[in-house]
Amino acid sequence: MSSYSTRVVLAVLALFACLSQLVMGAAVPAQAGEKRDVFVPPVLYPHAGTVWTKGQKHNVTWDTSNAPEQITNRQGFILLRKGDIATPLVLASGFDILLGRIEVTVPWVLPDDDYSLVLFGDSGNFSPQFTINGPSPF
Repeated sequence: MSSYSTRVVLAVLALFACLSQLVMGAAVPAQAGEKRDVFVPPVLYPHAGTVWTKGQKHNVTWDTSNAPEQITNRQGFILLRKGDIATPLVLASGFDILLGRIEVTVPWVLPDDDYSLVLFGDSGNFSPQFTINGPSPF
């Protein structure tokens, strides 16, 4: 892969990351007296030391044992993160955050050891960093 192509890919990823951070950080006013319970379940898998291979299917799992009775937003989605950048790759969406697991397909990305997942419901939580292996897409 040429250095120009690498810079273009990184610039596009950075742009999407910035835009997604703006959207995720938008303030939403709460109704007066409205009780808001935030549920931030810890991601159990993938964990540090996990190695995924492109194209494989894996179950992402998280701990739901401390879920509050009322959760503001039970709709979950999972993004792939590379280093400190949230990529625009949505691995799963539209699932109930209380399921505790969802199957995802490992995307075709550059092989590296600094990937993590961002699990969103009414809040976001990062998995530990893990590795994705496979042939380079370029």
